[in-house]
Parts: sequence; structure tokens; C-alpha cells
Amino acid sequence: MLEFLRVYRRVVGLLAAERGLAAALVAANLLLAVLRFAEPILFGQVVEVLSGAASRTRDALWRDVLRLLMWWAAIGAAAIGVAAWVTVHTDRLAHRRRLAAMSAYFEHVLRLPLAFHARTHSGRLLKIMLQGTDQLFGTWLSVFREHLGTVVSVLVLMPLTFFMNWRLALLVMALFVAFVALTVLTVWRTERAQKRVEGYHSDLAERAGDALANLSVIQTFSRAPEEVESLRERMRDVIRAQFPVLKLWAFFSVLTSAASTITVVLIFLAGTWLHLRGQASLGEVVAFVGIAMQLVGRLEQLASFFNRMLFQAPVLAEFFAVLDEQPGIVQARSPVRVGRLHGAVRYEDVGFSYDGRRPALQALDLDVPAGTTVALVGRTGAGKSTALALLCRLWDPQHGRILIDGIDIRALSLDALRDNIAVVLQEPTLFRRTIAENLRVGRPDASDADLVRAARLAEAHDFIVAQPEGYDTVLGERGRSLSGGERQRLAIARAILKDAPILVLDEATSALDNRTEALVQRALAALTRGRTTFVIAHRLSTVRHADRVVVMEAGRIVEQGTHDALAARGGAFAALLQQMEPGKTKGTATTAGTDADLR
Repeated sequence: MLEFLRVYRRVVGLLAAERGLAAALVAANLLLAVLRFAEPILFGQVVEVLSGAASRTRDALWRDVLRLLMWWAAIGAAAIGVAAWVTVHTDRLAHRRRLAAMSAYFEHVLRLPLAFHARTHSGRLLKIMLQGTDQLFGTWLSVFREHLGTVVSVLVLMPLTFFMNWRLALLVMALFVAFVALTVLTVWRTERAQKRVEGYHSDLAERAGDALANLSVIQTFSRAPEEVESLRERMRDVIRAQFPVLKLWAFFSVLTSAASTITVVLIFLAGTWLHLRGQASLGEVVAFVGIAMQLVGRLEQLASFFNRMLFQAPVLAEFFAVLDEQPGIVQARSPVRVGRLHGAVRYEDVGFSYDGRRPALQALDLDVPAGTTVALVGRTGAGKSTALALLCRLWDPQHGRILIDGIDIRALSLDALRDNIAVVLQEPTLFRRTIAENLRVGRPDASDADLVRAARLAEAHDFIVAQPEGYDTVLGERGRSLSGGERQRLAIARAILKDAPILVLDEATSALDNRTEALVQRALAALTRGRTTFVIAHRLSTVRHADRVVVMEAGRIVEQGTHDALAARGGAFAALLQQMEPGKTKGTATTAGTDADLR
């Protein structure tokens, strides 16, 4: 129950940015409750006047009845106006806050560490975002439109009925007490069960998203029947967990309706008995019947609302749980302001471990002057990609520090740091957007002429203009409508366009044929000139022209020097050369962009 209340306290907290409008809506609901509460009282007054018609003149009777009816009409018109205002502004508030919550969630998820994304499926995150913001929208809408007025009526206005007739007021209050007791009991019994149901729903979304993301594997291995059956089994889990909750809430709804009917009947019986004893007038009995019937309808709506709130609570709890995840990278409160850096990079005694047990880097010391090209070589797991991931602050070292131009990179804002680094991975990542939009990822203000120049340098222009819409062609998801070599050339063009002083090439030409690779290597040679360049390479022939080759083993630097000097030394680099044939990656192959590559 406490968890249930905590979740909805946070739902209310998301309205803080528009607390003025929220407060106005609360006040408007209070006014609306007063106006609607007055209607059964005026009805009772009309009945009271008519019941005494025998002892009054016709003119006096008409005068009093018309006066009450005019008040009734005025109050009804005012209630309609207030309700219309509440409806319009509630809709606007709910839409704005829903989109604001979605934007905040999306931005937060993009900044969460790769370790979080490694253990959390993107399908689950998307499901949590869409369902969570939809539930927020529905909650705000129903509260301000409908149920806040009920709560105000019960908590503020119903006690005023004791001044009318405390005996009848006790019966009306009994309805509310019974409703609250039943609701608390039901929520307490079903909260944990519904949380389990929502977990099954998330598993369902994750499994479906995983299958769609690996459609080529499913089709080539004829896995469709197994994947469908796996999804159906998760659906059966949902049903098995959901049905007991639905059964309990159906029983609760029956009890609520029965209690409502019994209360109305009891008011008639008690009212008649009190009227005969002279302890309640006919108008008071009619007024209380009207109040009870109004309250019964509202409480049945409220019961349905609490039902929805219970079903929504696990969805919202998941939404807030993601928002509570802490970013792995903490930015400096007052970052050093820099523009374009020169690109001198220094690793000082850097140590890092992914799991806290096995070191990925150990006491790494490396000084790279600006404009130098450094090739990192070594077997899979040597720490090459980890070292460059730390440079980009995908993680922070647990020991030591990394400096650019003498500035600790932790003193820079993430945007300032990453604006100065361009990256080309072995497995390029492209968006389902136009080719032009993909190229402008690192430089949104680039002109069309800049795009064409970068594409020509990357040997990509010819195949781009051959596409149906040229640079405006929308690519398939992850760029699947292109070949591997075409995707890689777009990634190289994107890095060329960014024009950053530091360049990271992680097997940037591995997917190219020999002819295209030769052309792109010339483009890369022009691109790297005057830039600090880090090259991760498994074909050691591709690092021949690097200013320095750094050989890594088990997270440490074991050798460094020029290609020819290391080859002649007969050490670790020479051993690597002996194990490989030119153009092959036997023994050292890795897949960039995965955990294995980064470790």
C-alpha cells in the first residue's frame, strides 16, 4: 500500500512545473463540487415548498418556487461553465505534461551508462516509456475531470450535511467508510499480484522486440515456430497471473454496487421513520436521497478509477524506476569551457574493471602528442577498445585520469568532449532517417556542399546518388537497406564531415572490398593529417604507416614503437605478425560495438 501511495505521489509531483494551473483546477473542482452539491439541496427546498402548498396562497407559492428554480438554473449554468473550463484546461495540462514526461524519460535513457543498456532490452524501455506516459496522461485527465470533485465532496462538503440532519448524514458517511475499507483491502490484496502481471507484460515486450531485432537469424534458422510458441507461453503467464486479480476486483465491484443500493434504501427507510417522528422534514429526506444518489454514482466511478490505478501502478513504478537509474557519468558542476581542442591525449596510470574483479586496464600510461596517429593492437580482450571508450567517457576510470591538452576530461562537459572526437566503428550504426540526416549527426549545420565533399572523400557519393532519392533516401532500420561496405563508407563520411581534432577508427575499413579499401585508405590518410588519430586494427598490415604502434596484453602496454622497429625487435608485435597472414584476422577478430569488443 505504501508503494502504491509513493507511486501516485510522484505522479502528482510531475505537475510541479505547472503548479499554478494545477492549483486553479483544484479550486475549480472545489467550486464545481459546491455547485453540484447545491442541486439536491435546492430540489429538497422545492419539494418542501410544494409540500406546504395547502396552507399558502398560489402567488406566494409560485414566487417561492420560481425563486428556487432561478437559483437552480443559475447554479446549473455556472456548473456547466466551470466544468467546460476544467475540461479544456485539464486536456491541455495532461497533454503538455505527458509529452514533457516522455521527453525527460527519453533524454534520461540516452544518458544512462552502457552497462544499464547491456542488461535492459530496448523493447522493454520503449514499452515502459509509451505505457508509462499513457498512464500518466489518463490519470491526470480522470483526476481533474471527474474524481477530484468526488474526493472534494466527500472530504469537505459531506461533513456539512451534519448541519442539515446529522442522523441522515451518518448513513451517507457510512457508505463512504465502507467504500474506503473495501478499496484499501482490495488494493492490499492485489498490489503485489498486479506488479507480477506487469513484469510478465514487460517480458512479453522484451521477447517480441528481441525477435524483431533478429529477424534475419529467425528466418535463416527457421526459428519462427519456436519464437511464436515462446511468445504464447509468456502470454499464458500473463493470463494466469491476471485472472485472479480480475476476479477479486469483480467481487469488489459487486460489493460496492450492493452497498450503494442498500445505502439509498436505508436513507428512504430512515428518512421516513425520522419524518414520522418529526426529526426530519420531507425536503431534508428528498435532499439526502439526491445527495446519496449523486454520491453513489460518483463512488462507483471512483471504484472503477481505483481499479485502473491499481492496474496502472506497476507500469508507473517501472517508469519511475528507470528515471531513478543513475547516469554512469557524472558531469562537472562547473565544466571548463573549451572550443576546438588541439588533441594532445595523455593516459596517466589508468585502471578500469567492468565487473570489479577482472581488470580491463591496468596502470595504463600513454602520451600521444597532438596530430599523432597511434595504432592499438593486441588480441581480443587486451583492452584496446576499453581505452578508447574511456577517452569518449562511455565509462570513467576507477583509477588514474585521462587528459586532453592538459585538461582532465572529467572537467569538461560531455558535449564539449564528444564534439572534439569523431568515431568510426567496425559495425557502423545508422538511423532510419535520410542519408543526409545520418551524415549530419555530428554536424547539423553542414551545407549540402559539405555533405557531397565528405561523401566523395569517403568514396560514398556514387552509390548515394544511385539511390532512389539520392541524399534524401530514407535508410532501412540500422541501415539494413545498404551493404556492409556502403554503411561503413557512410560512417567514414560522417566522421569526415564532423571534422573533429581527435579521430577514433575501430577497424574502419574491415567491411570494404580491396579496391574500395584502397580508395578509402587514401581518404583516411587525408583525414588523419593534422589530427590525433587512434586506430584499432586486427590486420596488422593496415597500421604500417602509423606514427606509433602500441601493443597491449591483459590491459597493459607491453610494447610501443614504429611498425618496422617492433617487427624487427622480435617481441610481442613480431609474434602477432607471425600468427597472421596479411588481410586476415585469425586469432584476433572481434566484433566492434559489442560488449566483447569493449572489454
